[in-house]
Amino acid sequence: MDVNEPAAAAPNSEETAWALRQLENIRESIDNVDAALIHLLAERFKFTQQVGRLKARHGLPAADLDREARQIKRLRGLAEEAHLDPEFAEKFLGFIVAEVIHHHVKIANDTGAIPTP
Repeated sequence: MDVNEPAAAAPNSEETAWALRQLENIRESIDNVDAALIHLLAERFKFTQQVGRLKARHGLPAADLDREARQIKRLRGLAEEAHLDPEFAEKFLGFIVAEVIHHHVKIANDTGAIPTP
C-alpha cells in the first residue's frame, strides 16, 4: 500500500471512536428491548398459566387449534404492519404456543385431569 493513498481508505482513530460509541449506544438499546421482551414474555406466561389451570379444572383440551389459527393470522398482519417478516413472527408464535401447550399438559397432569393436546 502506498503511503500517499488518501486517508479515506482507512478510518482515522476519531472516526473509529465515534463508530464504537454509536455501536455501544445501539447495543444498549437492543439490550433494553431484550429486557422488555423477557418481562413481556413472563407476563404472558402468567396469563397462560391461568388459562391452563382453568382448562384443567374443566377438562378442556390443552390446545385450541381454532384460536391458534386466528392468532397466526392476526400476528402475521401485525408483523406486516410493523415491517417484521411475517414468517419469523409465525415461527416465534409457534415456539411460544408449543411451550404454552406443554405447560397446559403439565398442569393437567399435576391436577389429575386428563390432558388432551
